[in-house]
Amino acid sequence: MLVAATLAACAGLTGAAIAPATLAPDFTLRSVDGPNLRLTEQRGRVVLVNFWATWCGPCRQEMPHLNRLYEKYRASGFVLLGVNVDDDTRNAIGVATKLGVKFPVLLDTDKKVSQLYDLSAMPATVLIDKDGRVRYLHRGYQNGYEETYDKQIREMLKE
Repeated sequence: MLVAATLAACAGLTGAAIAPATLAPDFTLRSVDGPNLRLTEQRGRVVLVNFWATWCGPCRQEMPHLNRLYEKYRASGFVLLGVNVDDDTRNAIGVATKLGVKFPVLLDTDKKVSQLYDLSAMPATVLIDKDGRVRYLHRGYQNGYEETYDKQIREMLKE
């Protein structure tokens, strides 16, 4: 049963409660680097929040693409926050280090933020505009999604 639920989550077969044009729920999480980061402190920037787990293959596959987007747009007012939902922070830190993740990795070990966003797909990516509103939701990951992210980020940065 757990395997089926995990596979369904990785495939993005279930829905989410947040929706485009709604205000993104605020949260504060500890980063791997130590300081807490709060979503509302990112207002005025385009924010991509990526929920991921070390046990999710598509999450690992997506990370290098997210790194490239972060490096490409961070000087233009773009923030990428990777929210890890693993129970053991050592796993998250190990995988992030192994994959060379350059963007902030936040720790949601108690799953409160992922529950706040009611995300049942892994990975799940939420693009938030400069006013703090959800603009795009992406459930799961397949090759080529990063091109869609790139287009959406460019569009929102121009606003």
